Amino acid sequence: MAKTAKKTTDPQPEQHAFDAEIARVLHLMIHALYTNRDIFLRELISNASDACDKLRYEAAQNDALLKDGADLEIRLSFDEKAKTITIEDTGIGMNREDLISHLGTIAKSGTREFFEQVEKNKDVNLIGQFGVGFYSAFMVADKVTVTTRKAGEDDSWLWESEGLGSYTISPAMIRPRGTTITLHLKADAKEYLDKHKLGFITKTYSDHVSFPIKLTDAEGNVSTLNDGSAIWTRNKSDVSEEQYQEFYRHIAHSPEKPWMVLHNKAEGKVEYTNLLFIPGMKPFDLFHPERKRRVKLYVKRVYITDEGVDLVPAYLRFLRGVIDSSDLPLNISRETLQKNAVLTKIRESITSRVLTDLKKRAEKEPEEYAKFWANFGSALKEGLCEATEPRDKIFDACRFYSSTSDGKLISLAEYKSRMKEGQEAIYYITGDSLKALGNSPQLEGFKKRDIEVLLLTDHVDDFWTNVTLKYGETPLRSVLRAGEDFDKQEEKAPDAPNVTALLEAMKTLYGDEVRDVRTTQKLADSPVCLAIGEGDMDMRMERFLADHNQLPRRMPKILEVNAEHPLIQKLAEKHDDDALWLLLDQARIAEGEPVSDIAAFTKRLNAKLLG
Repeated sequence: MAKTAKKTTDPQPEQHAFDAEIARVLHLMIHALYTNRDIFLRELISNASDACDKLRYEAAQNDALLKDGADLEIRLSFDEKAKTITIEDTGIGMNREDLISHLGTIAKSGTREFFEQVEKNKDVNLIGQFGVGFYSAFMVADKVTVTTRKAGEDDSWLWESEGLGSYTISPAMIRPRGTTITLHLKADAKEYLDKHKLGFITKTYSDHVSFPIKLTDAEGNVSTLNDGSAIWTRNKSDVSEEQYQEFYRHIAHSPEKPWMVLHNKAEGKVEYTNLLFIPGMKPFDLFHPERKRRVKLYVKRVYITDEGVDLVPAYLRFLRGVIDSSDLPLNISRETLQKNAVLTKIRESITSRVLTDLKKRAEKEPEEYAKFWANFGSALKEGLCEATEPRDKIFDACRFYSSTSDGKLISLAEYKSRMKEGQEAIYYITGDSLKALGNSPQLEGFKKRDIEVLLLTDHVDDFWTNVTLKYGETPLRSVLRAGEDFDKQEEKAPDAPNVTALLEAMKTLYGDEVRDVRTTQKLADSPVCLAIGEGDMDMRMERFLADHNQLPRRMPKILEVNAEHPLIQKLAEKHDDDALWLLLDQARIAEGEPVSDIAAFTKRLNAKLLG
């Protein structure tokens, strides 16, 4: 509840300093002459629409909030003499605490990313993505006043600022519920004191807004500027590409075109309409720990929520748009939504449809799909870690680089179609870059036998490969565990006695530094490599957990030896402890593993270089 307001006769407004991050935003807005200033109106209308949406939802729980009878709408007007523009809504309104929290501070995550993006791209069109669109008003105004009254409360408030580091709040004369924002225009922003200009901007950016946007001109004539119908309720054939793009820019607060539009109406046991977009660029907060989803839930065209409800799974959090259900009651609470069976069915249906459409796009337009995959592939693969998700459908939408794909993305179905006779597994290797993986000693035997290996460079690959062990009925197998596969497929000659003796000497010399030393047919050009045993964690995953203090100790690795290599043959004839230690350290370095004794390694290497 808001605190009791001061009496309206109190002449002393409260002085507040802006949050430091807001001050930076304001500096950007005030000096943003290099960008499209028209977006200020888009952002303020978008905020007004959200305020009306919120009231409509709250009124479904408490109809007393609409007791003054005012229709939900947005009103624009201008005063050429006073050089002001006014944007008014009859929505939820704000009290004193709301003004401080909404207009004086940024309580949201991602602020740092906002400044990085804006300063890098020199484009404040991005402002709406970060929840600070209100401050775009200072692109055209040198003073902004906000008068407001929250629905269900008696007190009205006045907020004022010139955008120079502080703002004031004071009690205001009692007014109807809602918010009125007045912009006192800068001298170089008089072009906005024109009904045609305001009408054009509104039609361009906000035609889809589902509340009437009414403009009062200088003569007092009132006209409605927007269509006012919910775009997702229209037939696809009645919506133009430009209208889809306008709505996407509104709901995603993004200037670019969407990569994909998914507009569907589901009928049957569960009825709903969805209008969803896949962005053309990666959102700044895609991998933020909060991992917010940006799909809004409507019930019979009434906005309900976009927070705290899993309308889409976390791995599809890049989706933007709306889902409108006909099967939920209007007065449903957000708490009830958490375990609602209808919503669960909608989520399952939406997930299946999105994955199916992604698969189709990947098959029809592989080059376009590569752009999507670069932005969102690592997020999509998170679904492979979740036992409740349809892994085969996710796999069908996934694409991978491989050791034989010449830099092109492939599907697992393509991989399986190229598997060699006798090959029982899909092989993969994880690492930090395609170049490093392509040169890994681990691939030598696979290249020699022309066996394809998936090259996995995203950190999520370390997780899903430890959870998802099959594609259909075909097992997935790390090349770090694959040394014995060739031994099973190809007849292996017994090790020569001197090589056997060398292996025993190496085991004795290394002690607990290794789990085992054994020969392998996996190598071709390298003398040694590291391997892991069945059930052991992949090395990069182990390093990740160790770096984050989530692993009590590192497991010793297996050292695999290429018995045919000239260096191994030479050492089998004459053992050299320093050379054997260098071999182990060489194998560790090749896999990105730490060398256990840097000083000893340097000393041995220098001695060998000196001859």
